[in-house]
Amino acid sequence: MEVNNSTDAPARPLGFTAANNHTQEHHHSHPQTHGHHHAIFSSISTLIIIISIASIALIFAIFLIILMLRRLKSAKTNGTCKEHNSIINNTSSKFIAHTTVTFNSSPDVRGGCLYGGHMSRTPPPRFRGVQVFAYKELETATNRFSEANIIGNGGFGIVYRGVLSDGTLAAIKMLHREGKQGERAFRIEVDLLSRLQSPYLVELLGYCADQHHRLLIFEFMPNGTLQHHLHPSHSQHRPLDWATRLRIAFDCARALEFLHEHSIPTPVIHRDFNCTNVLLDQNFRAKVSDFGLAKMGSDKINGQISTRVLGTTGYLAPEYASTGKLTTKSDVYSYGVVLLELLTGRVPVDTKRPPGEHVLVSWALPRLTNREKIVEMVDPALQGQYSKKDLIQIAAIAAMCVQPEADYRPLMTDVVQSLIPLVKNLYSISSSGSSRFINQIASPSQGLSVSSESRWHIL
Repeated sequence: MEVNNSTDAPARPLGFTAANNHTQEHHHSHPQTHGHHHAIFSSISTLIIIISIASIALIFAIFLIILMLRRLKSAKTNGTCKEHNSIINNTSSKFIAHTTVTFNSSPDVRGGCLYGGHMSRTPPPRFRGVQVFAYKELETATNRFSEANIIGNGGFGIVYRGVLSDGTLAAIKMLHREGKQGERAFRIEVDLLSRLQSPYLVELLGYCADQHHRLLIFEFMPNGTLQHHLHPSHSQHRPLDWATRLRIAFDCARALEFLHEHSIPTPVIHRDFNCTNVLLDQNFRAKVSDFGLAKMGSDKINGQISTRVLGTTGYLAPEYASTGKLTTKSDVYSYGVVLLELLTGRVPVDTKRPPGEHVLVSWALPRLTNREKIVEMVDPALQGQYSKKDLIQIAAIAAMCVQPEADYRPLMTDVVQSLIPLVKNLYSISSSGSSRFINQIASPSQGLSVSSESRWHIL
């Protein structure tokens, strides 16, 4: 009998062995697969995190931009409001409210909304402060509006000489109340002169809107109007010499330049610039007054507005008189007429003259380019006391200003630039006050800028 001495373990079924081998194989390969999946998962997670962070950063950046824009807008609005409130506060502190002023006849004047609509912004006061006066105060200042104190009588009212309670000498203008034009003239003058600051514009000291009364109080100009000196009704005024006429021409040019070029937000067109509206101080320095017909012009170059034809005969630009189209060049034409008056001593329209000489511009224009005829045109009151060279250049400026076509007229800034050398030369040979005056002429603060448009040269 054969005995099996094998000590080997009993043989396992084939299936069990295969399964076991597979299991062992699986256990050996699992760590490799798991590591691969983990790497992919980590990459995806990192990518998702990066995308999420980028998205959050982008959203946060957009949020910050929106927030900054809102804050900027809010700050701008608040700044405007603060500025407006500051203006009101400053105005309140500088206005001298002597009494309670009521505006019974003009409801839209109440509550500081003096001008209505887009003109309702409270204007900043001038350096001295625009004061509010009661009617009784002005009545006292003018000795009950005595006829002896009348110093002028214009289309919109009578001007009285008056002494205010603080001793200030003033010109007090009582506006006519007939129709709406007087009220409009009052509002425009208060609005413009309260916020336009220039040494070439007459200063508004205050106003009165007490009940139905409308009065304007201006600085007193001792030498009256240019009209009284150029065309005196009596021989009470000494004729203006050549130097004074040149200086007046320069001052007027600076006034119109300021209105056209430096007023904010849009140019101001005087619309009634003439010799009567040019006032002279104790040194015969000129200031422009009477803004009752003024218009806010277009802010575009050569921009025009349509309006009723108002103004003084002989000073109206042809295109404005015929179509009602008003531009700053309309003022340039009026300035040219005044320049011709300074040159010739003639009035714009004089029917007493011989035929062909009734209208100053039509008579003078063809002569302004002829040197011999220019000399014949000069005001006899000058008695030949003038510079012929300066005379020819003034004639050339006048000729350009009164051109029938508005496009051929210069800008007022060009006129100023052309007058500066003449006035500088005039005062460089003067023994008194020349340096101060020359510095004032050339001061950059006065806005001496030459426009690129309508450049021209003296003949």
